[in-house]
Amino acid sequence: MKKVLSIAGSDCSGGAGIQADLKTFSAHGVFGMSVIVSVVAENTSRVIDIQDITPDMIEKQIDAVFEDIEVDAVKIGMLSTPECMKAVAKKLLQYKPQNVVIDPVMYAKNGCPLMNPTAVSTLIDTVIPLADVLTPNIPEAEKIADMQISTVSDMEAAARKIYAMGCKAIVVKGGHHIGNAVDVLFNGENFYHFETSHIDTKNTHGTGCTFSSAIASQLAKGKSVPLAVESAKAYVTMAIEHSLAIGKGCGPTHHFYELYQHGLSKE
Repeated sequence: MKKVLSIAGSDCSGGAGIQADLKTFSAHGVFGMSVIVSVVAENTSRVIDIQDITPDMIEKQIDAVFEDIEVDAVKIGMLSTPECMKAVAKKLLQYKPQNVVIDPVMYAKNGCPLMNPTAVSTLIDTVIPLADVLTPNIPEAEKIADMQISTVSDMEAAARKIYAMGCKAIVVKGGHHIGNAVDVLFNGENFYHFETSHIDTKNTHGTGCTFSSAIASQLAKGKSVPLAVESAKAYVTMAIEHSLAIGKGCGPTHHFYELYQHGLSKE
């Protein structure tokens, strides 16, 4: 069994963060592990508070995994402060894992900030160059690339700009775009477009976490980046189509719908 590590925040309501990552790993038939960098008191409607884990404890959690278990892929989610980013980057440089997927989480689905605004420069300088695949949504790509995005051409321009910051591939997610949901992948040479119909639902809590974890799972299982993104797009679309009306705000996606219907794929 392939083994995938999530380094991210904890969502006590279960729809995003570490909880969504572990559900996604399980749905893909890989063994999930976690390093918690922040404890987030949140639900489908709001973020109440955030308590960051100390950089020293973040490093020790990473050491605990890597000294004992082979890691086939790493997914990195919420990194709220420069200190947290530097601790994670230090350990990635030390252990040099393959297949690092980074979701530069800046906001919760309800709009509440999850990254200190002063941390964006550290993200660009320290974290982005470590990504084999970076997965910003449009608001995050706008912040990182320092430009407005309103068309698919803008998404491509932002992808080029962010790719130049050192990541090996970038997917600009188009779920915030009006019309069909178009994701744009750029690997430094070619653009790939992945398009699905827009799904009319408010229950999209944790979709970014789920998408990036699905990519990491597929890379761990040996797929190329374009095929991993294509499979992850299909998975998260399915999870949104069968999303759950849980809570008073943006409900979670259904990570296990296919599993409940058909059993675990041997893919």
